[in-house]
Amino acid sequence: MGVLVIILGAAYGATAGLGLPRAAYRLSVEPGEPWRAHCPRGRPLPGWLGAAPGYGPRAGRVAAATAAVCAGLGAAVGARPEAAVFIALAPALVLLALVDLAVHRLPDVLTLPLAAACAALLGAAALLPGAAGSWRLALLGGLALGAAYLVLFLVNPAGMGLGDVKLALPLGVALGWYGWGVWAAGAFLGLLYGALYGLALVLRGRAGRHQGFAFGPWMAAGALTGVLLGGFGA
Repeated sequence: MGVLVIILGAAYGATAGLGLPRAAYRLSVEPGEPWRAHCPRGRPLPGWLGAAPGYGPRAGRVAAATAAVCAGLGAAVGARPEAAVFIALAPALVLLALVDLAVHRLPDVLTLPLAAACAALLGAAALLPGAAGSWRLALLGGLALGAAYLVLFLVNPAGMGLGDVKLALPLGVALGWYGWGVWAAGAFLGLLYGALYGLALVLRGRAGRHQGFAFGPWMAAGALTGVLLGGFGA
């Protein structure tokens, strides 16, 4: 059964990943600007899902990355109800990472619905037999991580964006599902990954000490690591 979950997760991730490049391109705009409706050549873009050849992320790479994430979640969580939730929502995190890397922005149109969906779907999963987590702890985890990032934002607004605070809500919900130990590990690893990446940029001369960079992907990577650890541990 576990192998089937991995295969289905990888297939779903690859399929979803093929549709992300166009959405990433359309959402990668500065705050206050409308979503992109045309390609660089001025041609209208039909819909939101699909490839973006020549002007957006490469569909093959995005599909491979999304498939790997979903397969990893399937391997860690197995045939438990929460596996469907984590795998279903993983492409949204990949999309947020693509947008953040492109324009250092985490759009509310993605972060807030993701938080609501994660809380609601895990609540439904908690009612099913075989669930290995706690919905109450998941909700507390979301509030706790959101509050922690809000404090970081208030202390240093130049180093932390409100988008990061909003992204912390769904990540905290996912991490809290498996308990405070997993929550703490995922939260710490997100900060650690981001710090190491920032240090690498400075050492390579690609960024100054006070220059901002996309932090959302590293938050997501830390949360993913935490959920993988929690899934295997459960």
